[in-house]
Amino acid sequence: MNQPIARLRRLRSVELRTHARSASTDFYSEVWGLRVVDQGDDAAWLRGTGDQHHVLQLTAAERNGLGRISFAISTPAEIDEAARRLDARGIPMIQGPGAVDDAGGGYGLRLVDPEGRIVELIADTLAVPDLGRGDAVPVGVTHVVLNTVDIDAAVSFYCDVLGMRVSDWSEHQMAFLRCNSDHHSIAFNQAQWASVNHIAYEMPTVDHFMRGIGRLRHHGILPLWGPGKHGPGDNTFSYFADPAGLVCEYTSGIAQVDEDRWLCRVWRRVPELSDLWGTAGPPSKQVRDHMAGIPDPGAFELHDLERVS
Repeated sequence: MNQPIARLRRLRSVELRTHARSASTDFYSEVWGLRVVDQGDDAAWLRGTGDQHHVLQLTAAERNGLGRISFAISTPAEIDEAARRLDARGIPMIQGPGAVDDAGGGYGLRLVDPEGRIVELIADTLAVPDLGRGDAVPVGVTHVVLNTVDIDAAVSFYCDVLGMRVSDWSEHQMAFLRCNSDHHSIAFNQAQWASVNHIAYEMPTVDHFMRGIGRLRHHGILPLWGPGKHGPGDNTFSYFADPAGLVCEYTSGIAQVDEDRWLCRVWRRVPELSDLWGTAGPPSKQVRDHMAGIPDPGAFELHDLERVS
């Protein structure tokens, strides 16, 4: 039986391809609460209050899509071992293992999942000073929800290859996967096409969460859905759309998993469990349309790779 290729420590950052790179950079830095740490003609890197060099990269593109998902690995030696295990499995790498020529530095590799998403494993990235948690701004990225045409295949790949564990299901519509004690770092949503559903940013407390929503209201930006509190994950939620129409979420209070005691559950998809507080109501068609996004061929379009089996 094949072992997972590595031990994922945490979700480090997300790269989004966006047709509104300049406006989105302004939104995430001036309204959402992130800070620009580096910027070029076609890309911008933004940080939260934690010690990660950046948690979001915005890259100019003709159409919206996922650039890559980046997971932190402990050491370069583990990156090299991951590369050997990928080669043994016949899973293509599109970069590395080796030094990463990116704003955050590091030593890593990039592989492609069955639906063309680029997944980066990286160690030894640049650190920045922790800014503390006084302001109502995000610490960093806490989870990514991805639309998939085959939820079982997606879950199998991320568990068998990347070593993630299923925390809960929302019937057979959504699966919540963890790589550490957080209830989920990745979730998959069964859909008509592969795309980004939304990116969630951690607020330290419910007070920070609500004050962040208040700041957006002062800028004339209202939630697409929320505030509320989910059943699976037990986290607060409030969803917004950025200038490109991509969905971003403020969240706080994600459930913590005790590996020795946790039991995976299947949650019913009913309004009272999708919002335990009963404050948000069911998601509207507008929310669902934003979360559906547009079909994203990912690496298959960018790199002309064969489909991963």
